[in-house]
Amino acid sequence: MITIGSAPDSWGVWFADDPAQTPADRFLAEVRAAGYDWIELGPYGYLPKDPVALQEALAANGLRVSAGTVFSALHRPDSWDAVWRQVTDVASLTRAVGGQHIVVIPDLYRHHKTGENLESPTLTDEQWSKLTRDTNELGRRILEEYGLRVQFHSHADSHVGYQRDIERFLADTDPRYVNLCLDTGHVAYYGGDSLELIRRYPDRIGYLHLKQVDPEIVKQMEAEDLVFPEAVRRGVMCEPPNGVPDLGAVLDAAGRLDRDLYAIVEQDMYPCEPERPLPIARRTHTYLAGCSGASIHLGTPA
Repeated sequence: MITIGSAPDSWGVWFADDPAQTPADRFLAEVRAAGYDWIELGPYGYLPKDPVALQEALAANGLRVSAGTVFSALHRPDSWDAVWRQVTDVASLTRAVGGQHIVVIPDLYRHHKTGENLESPTLTDEQWSKLTRDTNELGRRILEEYGLRVQFHSHADSHVGYQRDIERFLADTDPRYVNLCLDTGHVAYYGGDSLELIRRYPDRIGYLHLKQVDPEIVKQMEAEDLVFPEAVRRGVMCEPPNGVPDLGAVLDAAGRLDRDLYAIVEQDMYPCEPERPLPIARRTHTYLAGCSGASIHLGTPA
């Protein structure tokens, strides 16, 4: 069974507190209205930090949580303590409301507004070894101390973005503690093939983020060397089925893995008008309900 939910990202939420974003109470009501039963927590602090208050807000909207998110820069010296401080907050809250996973997203090497390189786009062998070694340790400790599983999320403008980076990362990490949050949009952003990743690494697919990219805007990104947030503002992450990859084919391939998975719809839209997300979410829900032969749990629009 593939359980499909949504996330604050699909409502234009990238930060814990930003007046340009959809308020949390509106997000919770609208994600349920669109038909989804499951969500991710999004940036820590966007939804209530208190587990009792969060559980009450979830219950009021008939929602459950699949995962929390942590941002990491484990290739850098002396990065562990800052990452683990995030974990103590996010993993505790995720576990308290019944989540099973922590999605780990690597920090970006480019400034999210100016596009300036903050560090080299390429890691040294020593930095790469530290990244994979410390991610293994992060996964081990999160599993042993919180009972949650780490799913690593490749990302545009990060050191693990291209398919070759993803494959190298999988080769150098321990499947007991670290697996892949296969984000179909970020893979396609750099010309990767999600179906090939599922076929070649079936045992490492631990979680899915479902999104599509607009090939024409990807061409602009390549030609102009756009920073990822500018590509998002231009609409690079587009409403399915208007982009690539074919999400029906992805769900079919994931369904053949013969195990339960969470698949979270993420259409980056920061910033966006508050009226925009709900109609898109409803149309996406309808599309996903009929695009695949896989066994899915999707929920019913309220």
